[in-house]
Amino acid sequence: MPITPSAELATPRDTPLSPEGPPPPPRLAGAPRGPAAVAALVDDAMRTLALATTERGGPLPASTPHEVDAAVRDALAATGAAALPRLTGALTAGAADPAHPHCAAHLHCPPLAVAVAADTVASVLNQSLDSWDQSPAATAMETQLVAELADLVGYHGAGAGGVITSGGTESNLTALLLARDHALGAAGTDPGRHGVARAAGTARPRILCGAAAHFSVQRSAALLGLGEDAVVPVEVDAGHRMRVEDLRAALERVRADGDLPVAIVATAGTTDLGGIDPLPAIVRLAREFDVWLHVDAAYGGGLLFSRRLRHLLTGIEGAQSIGMDLHKLGWQPVAAGVLLTRERALFAPLSRSVDYLNPTDDEESGYPSLLGYSLRTTRRADVFKIAVTLRTLGADGLGAMVEACHDLARSAAAQVTADPRLDLAQEPSLTTVVFRYRAGGDAEHGDRVNARLRRSLLEQGRAVVGRTRIEGRVWLKLTLLNPDTTPDDTAALLALVADAGDAEQARPQESR
Repeated sequence: MPITPSAELATPRDTPLSPEGPPPPPRLAGAPRGPAAVAALVDDAMRTLALATTERGGPLPASTPHEVDAAVRDALAATGAAALPRLTGALTAGAADPAHPHCAAHLHCPPLAVAVAADTVASVLNQSLDSWDQSPAATAMETQLVAELADLVGYHGAGAGGVITSGGTESNLTALLLARDHALGAAGTDPGRHGVARAAGTARPRILCGAAAHFSVQRSAALLGLGEDAVVPVEVDAGHRMRVEDLRAALERVRADGDLPVAIVATAGTTDLGGIDPLPAIVRLAREFDVWLHVDAAYGGGLLFSRRLRHLLTGIEGAQSIGMDLHKLGWQPVAAGVLLTRERALFAPLSRSVDYLNPTDDEESGYPSLLGYSLRTTRRADVFKIAVTLRTLGADGLGAMVEACHDLARSAAAQVTADPRLDLAQEPSLTTVVFRYRAGGDAEHGDRVNARLRRSLLEQGRAVVGRTRIEGRVWLKLTLLNPDTTPDDTAALLALVADAGDAEQARPQESR
């Protein structure tokens, strides 16, 4: 559809001022009066957001996907000055609200107000971290904050490497690229330049990870030219923790087949059960077999902020690389991922000198560049909101929030156990509670009832509950990332789920 800006928003910056009225608002956020214009627009948008949130009334719209699609299509007809409020209202009315206590399906946190304010500042300034002259202070801030986070995980910050990423998927992809080039480059061939086939020769590169590891490991293998079949899944226990004896057997088998183990990916917080692989034992195996160890701590990395819970990540400092997401147990607006390496030199495969961004003589003259740390070129200053949050709350403040969510999960698990209509999969490791409505009958009937009751709650706008499969069966899941949610909130949410299951059971067979 044609987009016709209003006269107010289309006014050129150099339009002569009218002697009869105030000057027109600037179009650009960074113009001399731009911040004030942004503040006014944001203030208006927040009023619309608050009103639409109240009108929605629940954790998501009581609408079908078709109805949401129609509402968005209608709002997109707005033009000019009406576009911001109309589209803000439509987005809010059709949003899943992670701040609502009944929105508990995914690793999707309600962001801290101070982090959102900082994110707005970063948007106004619009820095790009691919060259120093596009982001002088942000370049320095990311370098210094990466060193702090490296110290937090147990690296020596001054010598460690790191970068702010878009999340765990990018962190895993980048880490496995570094691991691939480290392993294949040992023979003197540069896989990035000459290709994987030439560098590997007859040995097939292999990546080993737990069977419950994140799907991005397979996706990364495909993107890196190794193929998804290069990933060797290792058996996990009932808590989704990798079995060390099976990892040893898999490493021995890979070597016996003449293949090359490129990396072991350990998980610190599986998506469903929150399983944390036995890191100290895996570190020892990685050293014994001389294999790169990457720890995917996208979920569990926030435990490092907690004095009470950080022991669960003992051994993480033995990995060559670590990924963690602060838009999970860090309460940042997306995106706020982090990738750290034990040594800065491990990022060498990404090093680039580009004449129009980071010429060598500039860097030799003391103008640093972060271009060689990321798969992306243009990259916003997501570090700013993280820095503001850490300085505002401190590690202990974030740690208290992590502990509140962990305690809430344990409380919710006890509530599940106390309800005869519900089954608990197992005690929570982190902040997820996996459970199932007892539907009676055979297992397939139970799967259908649990799947339908969840969709019923979605359509009614009453609750957002997760769904997964464990050992072939459908289970439901609460992912508790809201430290302001109370046990009374989770009790009410679980009652909604159980009542929805009862209603589904009571429906006539032909209407199901």
